[in-house]
Amino acid sequence: MMRDKTVCESPGAASGCRGLVTSPHTLASAAGRDVLQQGGNAIEAGIAIAAMLCVTMPHFTGLGGDGFWLVADGASEGGAAPLAISGIGQAARDLPSRWLSGEAIPVRGPSAALTSAATVAAWEAAFRISRSTWGGRLSWASLLAPAIAAADDGFPTSRSQDFWYTYRADEMHDTSTWRGFAQTFLPGGRAPAAGETFRQPALAATLRRLADGGPREFYEGELAARMAHGLQAAGAPLTREDLAATRVHVSPALTMPYADGVLATMPPPTQGITTLQIMGILERVGLKDCEHGSATYYHRLVEAVKQAFLDRDRYVADPGFVDVPIAAMLSDDHLRACASRIDDRTALEWPHRFREGDTVYFAATDAAGRAVSVLQTIYFDWGSGVMAGDTGVLWHNRGAAFRPAGSTHPNALMSGKRPFHTLNPGMYLKGGRARLLYGTQGADGQPQTLSALLTRLIDFGMSPQEALSHPRFLLGRTFSDSRDNLKLERDAGKAVFDSLSERGHSVAPLPAHSPLAGQAGVIAIAEDRVATGAHDPRSDGVALAV
Repeated sequence: MMRDKTVCESPGAASGCRGLVTSPHTLASAAGRDVLQQGGNAIEAGIAIAAMLCVTMPHFTGLGGDGFWLVADGASEGGAAPLAISGIGQAARDLPSRWLSGEAIPVRGPSAALTSAATVAAWEAAFRISRSTWGGRLSWASLLAPAIAAADDGFPTSRSQDFWYTYRADEMHDTSTWRGFAQTFLPGGRAPAAGETFRQPALAATLRRLADGGPREFYEGELAARMAHGLQAAGAPLTREDLAATRVHVSPALTMPYADGVLATMPPPTQGITTLQIMGILERVGLKDCEHGSATYYHRLVEAVKQAFLDRDRYVADPGFVDVPIAAMLSDDHLRACASRIDDRTALEWPHRFREGDTVYFAATDAAGRAVSVLQTIYFDWGSGVMAGDTGVLWHNRGAAFRPAGSTHPNALMSGKRPFHTLNPGMYLKGGRARLLYGTQGADGQPQTLSALLTRLIDFGMSPQEALSHPRFLLGRTFSDSRDNLKLERDAGKAVFDSLSERGHSVAPLPAHSPLAGQAGVIAIAEDRVATGAHDPRSDGVALAV
């Protein structure tokens, strides 16, 4: 059979001129591609992908989590700046007194399920933009239909899901913490193996109700009442009123010039500003005098990360409650001062705490050059471990990211406050048009992975697949190594390891293409709107073109 000359695909990568999607699961990418083939736009494809991932990657995302969208209208040259849709659930109105007195928040169980979930509200906001601005014509119900079918009929359990079943095997049978979890995720009392069909009939029914009743059903309808009742019965503080009060924040994306374009990301309380700071510091340090993949290359990236992380942990929180000095953090004087503290010969000591978390990244672009770049999350793998009653919805534990109430830290817990988020999907624009869409899973690792990807894509001119394939690093802990050292994929080479050690880095090897180095996706959009994309070789993901 002859292949359409406008489409070129290889394992995990693709290119085409009528639209392209990338996601960490084949069924999700297929759902998005099918929407584009039906004449849908990038937002509509993104909603189909998002819903499918809530079914097929329940360990990393779900209806009971948060979502972040960057939306760019590329239909005309010099189009409007990207919009940022921040779907972040707020802390419960009535918090237990023990938390208000400063007790630490647990990371699992009902006490960790203390913030509302805004993923569905983010879909609603994106769908509204599609209809009002992009001429979207596909129905809300049609975009959820593939996910409903997958939840009803089942799908092969992925390697990723199997890994996280195995990793948490000793925990998830604790019914005092993992409330209602086993009924959905351990059918017959055990975890399904990789490749085994996994069904979620309760989640299918919930998605069907959302398809029929619309997205506000999740927050104000009979479904909301059932979820709130189930959460309170499990011991969580969320009420139906908390769900009804959930709103997304839609604003212009946070931007910063870089090279001959503009980087765009999410505003606080996400660490999008941290990624911008890293790139701003690197631009002032410079990379032209060092070889890509050399020890100096990795050293400068790592040291820029450290400088930006110090600012992040000092300032970034919900701007509705605290002042986040965005302009000062991104000022030329401040970025130059940070760059001046980087010594090519010596690594800055790094004893700081690493933030964990898992998520999914996906992106889509359509024939008109419009684009979405999206991250969804339930925070830790399997979130809080608590089901919202009989709805099949697993609730997230993002509230555990708060610092204790009463703390002087800007991210201290307060009723109605949105927690700090590590999620920061991004875009790179030229002439008002999106040229790169990018993002990654990995909590504290996100801006680190993005610093490597962006320098490779922009400064060294690599393709998405090439940029994703090179060795990456992670400053901080992993599940297999709790030391806050510098982890680097082994294929960086012995000479690089030796040179970094000589500069004072405590370096530990990761296997080549380790999933711990982030699971990213990239789409590059050329001036003629031909899109080339890939998903990480460290993941189960794939890019598909129309």
